[in-house]
Amino acid sequence: MAAPRTRKATRKALGRLSLPERAFVADALRTETVGGVLLLLAAVAALLWANIPALHHSYESVSHFHFGPGALGLRLSVAHWAADGLLAVFFFVAGIELKRELVAGDLRDPRAAVLPVVAALCGMAVPALVYTLTNLTGHGSTQGWAVPTATDIAFALAVLAVIGTSLPSSLRAFLLTLAVVDDLFAILIIAVFFTDRLNFAALGGAAAGLAVFWLLLRKGVRGWYVYVPLAVVIWALMYNSGVHSTIAGVAMGLMLRCTTREGEQHSPGEHIEHLVRPLSAGLAVPMFALFSAGVTVSGGALGDVFTRPETLGVVLGLVIGKTIGIFGGTWLTVRFTRASLSEDLAWADVFAVASLAGIGFTVSLLIGELAFAGDAVLTDEVKAAVLTGSLIAALAATVLLKIRNAEYRRLYEEENRDEDRDGIPDVYEQDDPAYHLRMAAIHERKAAEHRRIAAERAAAARHGLQEVPGGAGEEDERPA
Repeated sequence: MAAPRTRKATRKALGRLSLPERAFVADALRTETVGGVLLLLAAVAALLWANIPALHHSYESVSHFHFGPGALGLRLSVAHWAADGLLAVFFFVAGIELKRELVAGDLRDPRAAVLPVVAALCGMAVPALVYTLTNLTGHGSTQGWAVPTATDIAFALAVLAVIGTSLPSSLRAFLLTLAVVDDLFAILIIAVFFTDRLNFAALGGAAAGLAVFWLLLRKGVRGWYVYVPLAVVIWALMYNSGVHSTIAGVAMGLMLRCTTREGEQHSPGEHIEHLVRPLSAGLAVPMFALFSAGVTVSGGALGDVFTRPETLGVVLGLVIGKTIGIFGGTWLTVRFTRASLSEDLAWADVFAVASLAGIGFTVSLLIGELAFAGDAVLTDEVKAAVLTGSLIAALAATVLLKIRNAEYRRLYEEENRDEDRDGIPDVYEQDDPAYHLRMAAIHERKAAEHRRIAAERAAAARHGLQEVPGGAGEEDERPA
């Protein structure tokens, strides 16, 4: 008689993170959250600077002030330096994040990678489709189809820092991984669809520089004084090649080793990311926002956002397309794979996080500038649409997350409880016999303390009963 077939265990989608992954995500989120607050402040400052009549001229003057070596083709405006120069630092960090996810993080396991990859792809395809349909119906330009496809993780985490402090780490990690995959495809979109001319000599020089960069890394050469000048040369050559210069940043990030070797506590990629991430989140992205978000806002301009097909397509793509795309991609993945949603979460939580991913700022603004480079008026209107759509997405996510906030607090407390005070949350030690021995000793000490207190109270009660004057205990000088 054949043995009964064992049933495979169902894999949990959005389940609890491993302890090392949880620690990495927590560290990354702290930096991104601070960067998101600075990004928000920079965006507000840009709007004020551009819209206060007395300051508007100075904003335009600073934004369009040119400097740099013209002989090398690098005499650029301040706004241009922020978009092409400083954002290369942001994409360098994105490249390291992607490499780490692929070789040491959740994306190294194809089964675990399916969910965020499919969700991110659907979260880019559906907004592009919504934008395209809106403009085909309204007879607008389809050039901006890629504008609503990107999620701004720093801005989204800044919103979370205010409204979702107790959000489970699995949902935070899901949002972070989504943004990493999102950034990868945004980079590919920029490289493929927004390169209209090529200087093959400069492109060949950039490729040679990247080869030298890779060779130095493999030989174990150390020293920032070697890599920083080389990185600047690669960036300059990539800029002059016609391919967007931020591609140089992500290419160098992908070359760093993100796995640890014997005797290493952190890989070189993680170490460099730890050093460069504050520069990216604290300077590069806020400076880009300062010189990209300064659009003139008026009642008529805001009205145009909802009437012009190009701008309406951006708003609908961010608010509706992102939410439906990510939620739908997640549901389809769980439905057609051996996975089930973690019992701690509900589909409403996935929907709320999907709506939060509709906050598109940094990369959306960049793609908007590239898509409508020849039309300054439409570029500003699309930027206003990005800001409007991101604000609506943030407000919608706030309402949805607040509805479940009490449940999030319960999950957060359970996930972070550490009764044995060993620095490791108890949920990660349920299979460790040493943990249960420590807990038994703790409970025994508590039980002994309760027994002592109970004995003292009983003794005090008997003593008090014997001394009550005229009471039952003194009748015939005998206790009752």
